[in-house]
Amino acid sequence: MSRLTDLIAQAKSKDADLGRELEREFKALASRRSFGLNFERHTPETVELPGRPIRKGDKVRILPPRGSTDQGDKRLWKVVRTSKEGGARVAQLDLIGADEPETQRVAVEDLIVVAEFRDYIYPGLVSTGKVERGGDKPFHTVINGENFHALEALTFTHRGKVDVIYIDPPYNTGAKDWKYNNDYVEGDDLYRHSKWLAFMERRLKLARELLEPRSSCLIITIDEKEYLRLGMLLEQSFPESTIQMVTSLIKPSGSQRTGGFSRVEEYIFCVMIGSSSPSLHTSDMLRDTESGRKANNNVTWHGLRRRGSTDWRRETRPNGFYPLHISLQDGKLVSVGEPLPLEADRQSYQAPEGTFAGWPLDPNGEDSRWQISPDRLRKQLERGTAALRDADPETGTASVVYLKSGDIKRVENGELKVVGRSDDGRIITEAGEGAARKAKTMWTVGAHDASAHGTALLSRFVPTRKFPFPKSLYAVEDAIRFFVLDKPEATILDFFSGSGTTAHAVMRLNKQDGGRRQCISVTNNEVAADEQKALTKVGLRPGDPDWEKWGICDYITKPRIKAAITGQTPDGSPVKGDYKFTDEFPMADGFEENAEFFTLTYETPVSISHNRAFARIAPLLWMRAGSEGRRIDALPGAGWEVADTYGLLTDLDAAAPFVDAVEAKGGIRIAYIVTDDDRRFQSVAQRLPEGVEVVRLYESYLTNFRFSMGR
Repeated sequence: MSRLTDLIAQAKSKDADLGRELEREFKALASRRSFGLNFERHTPETVELPGRPIRKGDKVRILPPRGSTDQGDKRLWKVVRTSKEGGARVAQLDLIGADEPETQRVAVEDLIVVAEFRDYIYPGLVSTGKVERGGDKPFHTVINGENFHALEALTFTHRGKVDVIYIDPPYNTGAKDWKYNNDYVEGDDLYRHSKWLAFMERRLKLARELLEPRSSCLIITIDEKEYLRLGMLLEQSFPESTIQMVTSLIKPSGSQRTGGFSRVEEYIFCVMIGSSSPSLHTSDMLRDTESGRKANNNVTWHGLRRRGSTDWRRETRPNGFYPLHISLQDGKLVSVGEPLPLEADRQSYQAPEGTFAGWPLDPNGEDSRWQISPDRLRKQLERGTAALRDADPETGTASVVYLKSGDIKRVENGELKVVGRSDDGRIITEAGEGAARKAKTMWTVGAHDASAHGTALLSRFVPTRKFPFPKSLYAVEDAIRFFVLDKPEATILDFFSGSGTTAHAVMRLNKQDGGRRQCISVTNNEVAADEQKALTKVGLRPGDPDWEKWGICDYITKPRIKAAITGQTPDGSPVKGDYKFTDEFPMADGFEENAEFFTLTYETPVSISHNRAFARIAPLLWMRAGSEGRRIDALPGAGWEVADTYGLLTDLDAAAPFVDAVEAKGGIRIAYIVTDDDRRFQSVAQRLPEGVEVVRLYESYLTNFRFSMGR
């Protein structure tokens, strides 16, 4: 190790950047676990940014000619300068990391900007539309962008504020279902599993920063190809959390596995942080029928006499040996006696007139004992949760049945409703309204069928548009409900949002209890592999409008969420059909909700340092304040402005009217103060009303909105 350290020091003296890279890799190897989950932390990911303007200093790749399906030049180039030649922009490029210098001139339209994992990024958001039907409710937000970059941006807006993260990541099937470094990972890739783990670990580290540390939950669905490795990764990434895995039946018809069993299930990991735990549910999720919610109204009647091999005898608990006074005339229980002293013989016991004593005797007539005290038995007899089954005056044997505490609680909390009593006094029950109980770790709920309530349901909102393997709306709804039932203003994040099922499920939860929960959905605008080939052959490229319109976000996610809220398909027709299960109503009714759609942008340090990027940063300030009400989209001319939930002070000489406006408005959550002067910042902060979070923005915004990918 010391020899390697010396060599790294020598490398640093000759080439500082190379030395730092070697040191970083050395530290990664030195920290490698000797046990647990070990995998290659592959070359940090690079992400292509179609549509991003080419600027001096950018890292770029050269695209293959239009119409070509070749991979093209995968090397990275640096833009030295751009110029106009014959009406077209041309870039002078230098090859990055080459042993020998190499340059070339390439038309700007044939280049694409690339962001490496370790590069600084300056994110912004541009609104691409909204739908408003929810009055003053907070907005659901949909972000079209690379999810790692979006998560970096959310560390400014939502660090420690997210109540639930629900994700359905790539299952790593080997069937071109995800990309690493812009290439599909296929089944014959020897590093397929370690690439997937490196990809997931980087995002889970950011997810951990966003989750509310006192009580929150990360929910991840996965199938058999990666669930074992994912489980170990979660154990290592969230060592202080409680982790459970649920098995969920999602396709009763089965998915064929060549040479194996037909798969019908997937797995759901629940990483419970702080005090988080699943709430009670109307279903135990195991014994449901096709309705998805039919509760089990059976109770279990247990024998009151103690059985077993060791502690059943009278002497093991003398207070459990007491008589039951049973009528000689009709055999009904009259009263419960007191415990008989251990030295007393039951044969000498004198029962009240007109009764005989019934005792807990085993089949051989030996003294046994009852399992509960006389007082508790009297109460349970009165409530119908215990009853005399039979008794024999000749032998003195009595048989009693009773309910244990679990079933009694189900009656008390309304899960079971008492509808009468049987002839022997026992209660008769049926499922109660709003019944609640603890769910099992195996879910066999008909509503979770992905074919019927995922694929088929999606087609109602975006007819003719296809999306591979969407989740059942009701499956996502049920999973999230366990952790937000008592949080009507929860924030839910899905950074693999795909078809938008999570946002749709959150809207249903809000309708059921009048909640104001909001969902942040992050997805890219990637085009499916087969469609990519077809579009490439006709000369299109990523970034072209006719290419982008077929991407996941523009073609599926945004139209689906808009259709769910408005109750109308993209062509303006009413959505056909009704929602099922927990609440049933026409899909055409839509929801009283708001949603806004954004595209993640990549700003330059120059534009941010000169405050020219404020319009791109404005949505981030609004999101941090709750994504609610009016947004301040431009720098205020008066030096300050107050919106519905936050205020912005850009000129400290206007601090007095700003403070007055914040106090007069009421309900302000955050005050953003733009200054480099810590003393003046503190002076303004102390004058603001109690309960207002004060956030300092530096005058260039550069520090606030610069994120480093993996530095």
